[in-house]
Amino acid sequence: MMKNNRITKLFNIQYPIIQAGMVWVSGWKLASTVSAKGGLGLIGSGSMKPDLLREHITKCKAASSKPFGINIPLLRGDAIDLIKVVIAEGIKIVFTSAGHPGKYIDELKTSNITVVHVVANVKQGLKAQSVGCDAVVGEGVEAGGHNGPDEITTFCLIPQLADELNIPVIAAGGIADGRGMAAAFSLGAEGVQIGTRFAATVESSAHPEYKKSIVNASDTDTVLILKKIGMARMIKNIFSDEVLKMEKDGADDIILREKLGHKREMTGIFEGNKEQGIMEAGQASGLIKDIPSAGELFDRLIAEYNSVREKL
Repeated sequence: MMKNNRITKLFNIQYPIIQAGMVWVSGWKLASTVSAKGGLGLIGSGSMKPDLLREHITKCKAASSKPFGINIPLLRGDAIDLIKVVIAEGIKIVFTSAGHPGKYIDELKTSNITVVHVVANVKQGLKAQSVGCDAVVGEGVEAGGHNGPDEITTFCLIPQLADELNIPVIAAGGIADGRGMAAAFSLGAEGVQIGTRFAATVESSAHPEYKKSIVNASDTDTVLILKKIGMARMIKNIFSDEVLKMEKDGADDIILREKLGHKREMTGIFEGNKEQGIMEAGQASGLIKDIPSAGELFDRLIAEYNSVREKL
């Protein structure tokens, strides 16, 4: 189930395990470690300018000869500049998110780049397939960071995508161990994308306080906020409490954007401000109890998955 499927062949990797490209978390250290273990590491360009992305690509190439990719949020004003860096550096795998999948597909495909788009419902999956994407990541509302307004769970989203699409489906949202991987494959996914679990590793570029917040989180410690301007799941703190009260009191888009301000994710994830920053993390935080190296975690995921298969 995990080897020699369409995802391993598409990316030329040993295991269909993708480390998500997360802002302020997924730099070259994390991506190269996961790729070296036989998965697919992604550099998260959402928190990078073009020159910094180029630097991370150069260092990732030097650290591992294995395939790796770049995640590019398409709603960024300079998305095309990041794409130009990717093309110039000869990167052959790009995951796009937060925008229309067809916006830059021609530029990417002309350079023989494999393109995967993140979707939150079947309609988006069909659109990604129709414009030429090679695969989709079906991300359930359990996931950390920005989510789809329909709030479809991974358990319901993945089998529907698998039924409707001809291209392979990668499951994301709520997957933090081998049990979650086995569940995703049984639902029809041919790969898994894991975010929050990899965010709490040694190679993650996030602040230690952010990693500790994930480890200390219980099953009820994440919350969805800012539903009017781009829903996001984060670890509860003073900022999220204030936003939820504003939303309950009927705050409009303008007021909420003023409250959000600028670089709120950097404040939480990279600078470690646990009370006023956005600490993006998924519901799987409740399953995470330590901060291992990414390589140790990868081996653990494989072992747990094999153990679950034997029990089934």
